[in-house]
Amino acid sequence: MLSGFKKFLMRGNVLDLAVAVVIGAAFGAVVNSFVKDLLTPLIAAIGGQPHFEGLTLKIGSGEITYGNFLNTVVSFLIVSAVIYFLVITPYERITARFSTPEENTLRECPECLSEIPKAAVRCRHCTAQVTPLS
Repeated sequence: MLSGFKKFLMRGNVLDLAVAVVIGAAFGAVVNSFVKDLLTPLIAAIGGQPHFEGLTLKIGSGEITYGNFLNTVVSFLIVSAVIYFLVITPYERITARFSTPEENTLRECPECLSEIPKAAVRCRHCTAQVTPLS
């Protein structure tokens, strides 16, 4: 029973996932620090507000801290952009380069214009005789 669990843990994809989670968490911390300590103070200095994360909206006796929310949104956008441009786009280019195009095995019936296999001698829809294509 434990040997099966050990085999599961030692699979490459489980270890890859664990490494990805740790690196992702560390990268998220770096981006959060960048946004909180560098980017939003710069935006706040331009806007005249000393601390961007201190932006609040008071409604009655309640207080909405939308500055923290803006920090989180900016962090999310930066992480998403980095993942898209540095992971997804290169991966799609590489897979497109090494993938083989899928061969079309269908054609149109000359009588009813429905799709039939290229090797068909009779249309399955209208039963017209057709010459097979190789």
